[in-house]
Amino acid sequence: MSNSEMLASLVEDTVLRADGHWCGELKSNATITSEYVFLRYALGLDLKADGPAYTRWLLSDQNPDGSWGLAPDIPGDVSATTEAYLALKILGTNTDSPPMQRARAFVLQAGGVAAVRVFTRIFLATFGLFPWNAVPQIPVELVLLPSSSPINIFKLASWARGTIAPLLLICHHQPVYALPNGHSATNDYLNELWQDSTNKSVSYGKSLWSLACDRDMAGLAFTVVDKILYQLGGLRSVPFVRTYARRKCVKWILDRQETSGDWGGIFPPMHASMYALMLEGYRLDDEPVRLGFEALERFAWQDNQGKRIQACVSPVWDTALMTVGLCDIAFTDKELLDRAISWIKRRQILDLRGDWRVYRPNLAPGGFSFEYDNTWYPDVDDTAAIILAQIKQDPKSVSSFSVMQATKWILGMQNPDGGWAAFDVENDKLFLNKIPFSDMDSLCDTSCPDITGRILEAFGLLMQTPDKTNTVMHIYPQLRLACHRAIGYLASTQESNGSWFGRWGCNYIYGTSHALCGLAYHSNQDKRVHEMVEPALEWLQSIQNEDGGWGESLLTYKTPEMPIKGHRSTAAQTAWALMALLAYQPHTDEMVELGVRHLVESLNVVDENMGTWTDKTYTGTGFPNHFYLGYVYYAHYFPMMALGRYMRISKVYG
Repeated sequence: MSNSEMLASLVEDTVLRADGHWCGELKSNATITSEYVFLRYALGLDLKADGPAYTRWLLSDQNPDGSWGLAPDIPGDVSATTEAYLALKILGTNTDSPPMQRARAFVLQAGGVAAVRVFTRIFLATFGLFPWNAVPQIPVELVLLPSSSPINIFKLASWARGTIAPLLLICHHQPVYALPNGHSATNDYLNELWQDSTNKSVSYGKSLWSLACDRDMAGLAFTVVDKILYQLGGLRSVPFVRTYARRKCVKWILDRQETSGDWGGIFPPMHASMYALMLEGYRLDDEPVRLGFEALERFAWQDNQGKRIQACVSPVWDTALMTVGLCDIAFTDKELLDRAISWIKRRQILDLRGDWRVYRPNLAPGGFSFEYDNTWYPDVDDTAAIILAQIKQDPKSVSSFSVMQATKWILGMQNPDGGWAAFDVENDKLFLNKIPFSDMDSLCDTSCPDITGRILEAFGLLMQTPDKTNTVMHIYPQLRLACHRAIGYLASTQESNGSWFGRWGCNYIYGTSHALCGLAYHSNQDKRVHEMVEPALEWLQSIQNEDGGWGESLLTYKTPEMPIKGHRSTAAQTAWALMALLAYQPHTDEMVELGVRHLVESLNVVDENMGTWTDKTYTGTGFPNHFYLGYVYYAHYFPMMALGRYMRISKVYG
């Protein structure tokens, strides 16, 4: 078999759906499945049928030290472990069993239940396992603040507002559901995980004194407001306003529910909305709730490890990047590629809806979302990847309606700093992360180098494609200006060692790769590019492993200065580094040859016509330091891209 045939055969090892798209499992951590168990149990839904499968998966995900972590290969997490322990106990796992004993020992050593994050506190409070007075005040009246207000729901990132809206109602009602040992606002069902179960009213933030000493004025102000709200009963003393706010909040939630039942295409708002609607008087057989549970069940993934719930599904993302990979290896099945592109194009969002329109009301729609059903929150990064996929699959599509609408939408979503964020524009009020219920530093959606780099790559490919019409030429001035500003953004965010931070992939290798791949299209037009590229390439060279590959730990998010070289090489991170190098270096470069050899030798060959790579390490990022993602296809289509580009440059395609 020739090299090109070997690469083309890799597509056979992925699951191509009947209608022409791909969607691999999107792995995360035990909290998602645990919280779904909490929801079903709280609402009296059946857990007998799937309980053993949930139990089997949760136990298979436990670390040897008894913990559950945010991702493989990093230390366990007290919140994830507490939630998994409670889910297993609800599902009937004996607390004297070795897995539960090890989990209990880990939690106690980590500070006990008192050390869990705010969201875990809320879930525990719904069962009486944490007092509601130990949860930050989140008044429903937040939904009434206008978009022009310095603080309002639209100033929060899309994922945050979609989750917080139903949490407003949950925290208003402060429900306490029964557990297997009964119903109690001071339930002792989890007392074995407390270091001191006699005092559960544990502070959830820093004291006013410590905030003042740290000169954290935003944190101090929000904490003062929180304490005032607590004294005022969370504004419950104004019943007319509270009733009106609740109605507005329910309407806000229902307006954003997809016809399929989804909210935002991600688990947290879907999960929280089920609680909120039920607390507001909806029944299980009412359409919004029924459809919501059907949508949540579509997030389930089951195999011999058991059943788990995905945090999200990634069909559009997977299909776009798989198409790019196949085009890069010169895949010859045109019908397959046509079907994939057709499937994607049908999902372009052209309706006048979406929260992004609050601050860009005159911008025409044209974006794509990440998931099957998410018309309210198109994704800038996905949209850029789809432009790349369409043009690579058919250069004539550069002038198509789909590509032009997507391009114009991305242009309109550029931030004042020259970069792009994932879902929103000018969503950069970082002081909001000081709100007491924000203990994940994830309330904002700011510009990031990796998305900006991908857009520079998409715009660069678009402008360099020869088959253009007047429609394309008409927006050239806008494209050039946007790219000039984006290059300035990358210049301002480059680290002192030459790398770039990776917001949506781990981490500096991801950010650096996407920045370099984008800048490569603009090296002849902007002298700043050369100044950025040289130190970035030197940095990549300095972190290459002895086996020729590249690898980086998720812990670099917490400790940026930690050494990267020496971490186990992964297929995806090796591919990212190779694509960056191949944008500037000859294929005979020693680093390139070592990296290519590593990928080829690490291929898991199933038979003479099939093979792939496997990365057990998570290389995707949801929220740095707090939530990570394992895309099972990252270890497949990114190596395809890297090897395909290497083969094209070295002219070995037959």
